[in-house]
Amino acid sequence: MSRVGKKPITIPTGVTVAINDTELEVKGPKGTLKTPIPAGVSFKQEDGSLVAERAGDKNAAVHGLARALANNAVVGVTEGFKKDMDVVGVGYKADVQGKKIVFALGYSHPIEYVLPDGIEAKAERIGTKTTINQYQTTLTLSGIDKQMLGQVAAELNRLRKPDAYKGKGVRYADKIYRLKAGKTGK
Repeated sequence: MSRVGKKPITIPTGVTVAINDTELEVKGPKGTLKTPIPAGVSFKQEDGSLVAERAGDKNAAVHGLARALANNAVVGVTEGFKKDMDVVGVGYKADVQGKKIVFALGYSHPIEYVLPDGIEAKAERIGTKTTINQYQTTLTLSGIDKQMLGQVAAELNRLRKPDAYKGKGVRYADKIYRLKAGKTGK
């Protein structure tokens, strides 16, 4: 049995869950999310909680996945998700202008990244990051869809990957980067 799949999901007050054959629709104070239900897995509501059940052992692989996706939808519509990205490097900067982020990342032109619907960004300089050399800005991405938030963060990271020697680029704030030592002149 899947340990993740067996855990019930508590549904907070103000959240409604509609169970269809192929998808789960979760409505909450922050919005509405739809999550697909894999074949062989079913959901049922009992006593203010949501329980995932599988038809047989052939569906064991997707049992925990279906429960995790449903839990992410419930957490997303109640609390939302947040991801921080650091812009590091001399002359590198990020500026949020409405629904787009304008980057200066050492290329010959500025890069404009248009945010998808449901994702918001905020750029600020956090003074406590003095341990990072050439630290410029922290981008805080937020939204209710965890998958879309992770995809946007990956695309921003791909604009200028952190280099191995100084760590310059668009970096994940919670990731520890090990830098290589430079050449020694003899």
